[in-house]
Amino acid sequence: MSVTIHPSAIVDDGAQIGEGTHVWHFSHVCAGARIGAGCSLGQNVFVGNDVLIGRGVKIQNNVSVYDAVTLEDEVFCGPSVVFTNVHNPRAAVPRKSEYRRTLVQRGATLGANATIVCGVTVGEYAFVGAGAVVTKDVPAHALMAGVPARRIGWMSRHGERLAFDAAGDARCPATGERYRLDGEQVTFVGAGA
Repeated sequence: MSVTIHPSAIVDDGAQIGEGTHVWHFSHVCAGARIGAGCSLGQNVFVGNDVLIGRGVKIQNNVSVYDAVTLEDEVFCGPSVVFTNVHNPRAAVPRKSEYRRTLVQRGATLGANATIVCGVTVGEYAFVGAGAVVTKDVPAHALMAGVPARRIGWMSRHGERLAFDAAGDARCPATGERYRLDGEQVTFVGAGA
């Protein structure tokens, strides 16, 4: 297995790209970027120097992953997802020393045109709907929508909406996996039986 880089893409010397990763048309990966195996960077993707991307990450067209962003394994970024790294930008005021770190944890989905304001953590297997603007931390498995984004439900690891009963138990409709809701926290309990 090897890395596939389209001839129109620019990958700066020093960038680390894992086996089986594809970098498509007109993309730019900076020298300090670290990208895991089995990823796909769509057309016109930018990856900054201080960026860590895990294994199996899918980044659709027109996404810029700026410095201070970490995408853990199996994160999905829909087309035109927006990341920021400065909380109060001004063209005339240099603020590179004030970047706020953003973490998107394993298995999370960021829908098309979602905006992730810097300094937040998006929890494991969370699902941010298209066009949502995330301004604060997102719990694991949360389904987020709106401007600003608010939780409107819960999602399974398989990407299916969970319906919890009065006791706080739910099963993924696709896999039968079991989940438990305790307050504002969802826990994966185990495989379906």
